[in-house]
Amino acid sequence: MIDTLDDLDVEGTTVGVRVDINSPIGDDGTLADDARLRAHVDTLSELLERGGRVAVLAHQGRPGGDDFVSLESHAERLSKLLERPVDHVDTTFSDAAREAVRNLENGDCLVLENTRFYSEEYMEFDPDRAAETHLVEGLAPALDVYVNDAFAAAHRSQPSLVGFPTVLPGYAGRVMESELDVLGTIEETPEPRIYVLGGAKVPDSIDVAWSVLEKGLADHVLTAGVVGNVFLIADGVDVGDASSDFIYDQGYWDEIDRAADLLDAYGDSIALPRDVAVERDGERHELGVNALPPGDEEAAMDIGSSTLAYYERLLEDAGTVILNGPAGVFEEEAFATGTRQLYGAATDVEMSIVGGGDTASALRSLGVDGFTHVSTGGGAALRMLTAEPLPAVTALQDGPKRQQPADD
Repeated sequence: MIDTLDDLDVEGTTVGVRVDINSPIGDDGTLADDARLRAHVDTLSELLERGGRVAVLAHQGRPGGDDFVSLESHAERLSKLLERPVDHVDTTFSDAAREAVRNLENGDCLVLENTRFYSEEYMEFDPDRAAETHLVEGLAPALDVYVNDAFAAAHRSQPSLVGFPTVLPGYAGRVMESELDVLGTIEETPEPRIYVLGGAKVPDSIDVAWSVLEKGLADHVLTAGVVGNVFLIADGVDVGDASSDFIYDQGYWDEIDRAADLLDAYGDSIALPRDVAVERDGERHELGVNALPPGDEEAAMDIGSSTLAYYERLLEDAGTVILNGPAGVFEEEAFATGTRQLYGAATDVEMSIVGGGDTASALRSLGVDGFTHVSTGGGAALRMLTAEPLPAVTALQDGPKRQQPADD
């Protein structure tokens, strides 16, 4: 059982809130997309309106990457979204950071610096060891409670995610609560249940397929994208040199054997593409998978119209559809058809759940909406769908819950 904001007496309480606002960064080093910030507005607004003193913890990028930048522009954008001043402090757990947190008044909010500016934060620890890191030991004395709203990072065991609830009362924010309510009860959703697995994260998708088919959670698994190509190869189809080389270059060649084992065990429940779209003379051209020329240098860029019609017929009878990963190279308009139409068809079923990450990004760019639930987390959502524990969630479940001070 995890406590939520409903269990927290917020007024006058200093709250450390871990969010996931890791976002695309423009060439000028500032925020280029605020979708992830907007996801946390409800949690932050509620805490502030209830008189909390909020210190935001978050990461941005990885060391060495172009998006490994300060959270200053994130704070500026949050100020507009929350319609109140949001300060930024260029440190996370130093004396200056603690002083800034302690100077907060009811309804005040500040953003601490990128947690990954400190080496401990891109390492993973068990909760007890995480509680002993400089980050947690340095900042925790300035906080009364800890709220984790960073579902998208919940599959990690970094100090800011698992260390604080070991030493402070821990609560789930509204994003975390919503994600756990939906993804944690997949087995209770309407049947038949169909999983659509696309994109390029082949090992994760095969893990999901194995798990849901073994547990009887899926009536069908529909494959597309690079995932679909791997299953086609496993089924003996020559998808051409370009598509095969990409799979090899990504280190996914061993996944073909796993896909073949899946087809042997559950082949009747796994749907493979019947045709694909390639680029030929600058235009979309569709070919049946058994008509691809051997050694073809044209990569499969999307599922074709025959596959779309086949998948749409299967979706018509579904009670629940869980989608993760685009059907093709949706960034190019000629090859966005599969993703747009397949996801659009899924909105007509009783319950439609979309994994986060690239999938959510694809939907935003294509203007497809109307889903029951769009997750904020790609890796975390996949892990929940395979019934694997999320370290940050386990830390909230197992951490001590200290009694809030009684009102005078």
